[in-house]
Amino acid sequence: MVCENASQDEEYRAPIIGYHRAPLSQKFGAPRQPNLVALTSVIEMSSPYDTPAAFAGLDAFSHIWVTWQFHHNYIDKDNGLNKTNSSFRPQVRPPRLGGNQKIGVFASRSMYRPSALGLSVVKLERIEIVEGRVLLVISGADMIDATPIIDIKPYVPYSDAIAHAESGFAPAAPVLLKVTMTELAHKQFMSLVNESVIHKEQDKKNHDKAKDTVAARIYKIQNQLLRSDVDVIKSLIAQDPRPAYRRHDTKTLFVMRYKAVDVSFHLTELGDLQITAVIKVG
Repeated sequence: MVCENASQDEEYRAPIIGYHRAPLSQKFGAPRQPNLVALTSVIEMSSPYDTPAAFAGLDAFSHIWVTWQFHHNYIDKDNGLNKTNSSFRPQVRPPRLGGNQKIGVFASRSMYRPSALGLSVVKLERIEIVEGRVLLVISGADMIDATPIIDIKPYVPYSDAIAHAESGFAPAAPVLLKVTMTELAHKQFMSLVNESVIHKEQDKKNHDKAKDTVAARIYKIQNQLLRSDVDVIKSLIAQDPRPAYRRHDTKTLFVMRYKAVDVSFHLTELGDLQITAVIKVG
């Protein structure tokens, strides 16, 4: 993050105040905008920003602004390491325009922007104090797991919501696709849910205080599969995370990682997206 003042070479580095902990660990499948899917996640605050005193009064607001970093922009797919890329991309191809038409990067909300910063309004479900540290339970985030958090501010409707604002090439929410699930995939899902419940009961017996730890709360968000997750999974796939140039491809199988499972789906001849398998990772 560069601050233009007396010296063009002077940089201002914003601190990372926390990290996003979520069921989605990969970019594929993540909502392209906030509040399109009621996905529950947690912002784990880092020291010294995790003191409860810093959040006094925030629970009176229903929503918050979150400034965050696109930390997966330049991940090397071969070794998983961050690659540096300082080249400026003046134009991008938004998925909303089919992935073919170019527009200016500053006329988009593309992740490939000079600052690599994202800005989202999310619902603040509650503030938890666990082991003396602050956890913000939120819903509707368009961030993946381990996203660095740069800042948090309360959302104020009277100034932040502009009733008659124009939305350019994205005047309304994207049209959702119908999502179906094969009988085999549903059986696989329910089997993994039951397995997760058994593990939870065993952990409760072995660790009576496990539910009171930060690690336990985050583990539940990231890994514990619940019956209600099937609706979340369908909502994520209904957004159609596939590349725009493959929107009519009925032969390709796509895989979305959600919590500790890989969800396979494809486009059917009828035009819906069908979940064909739910397999445990590892």
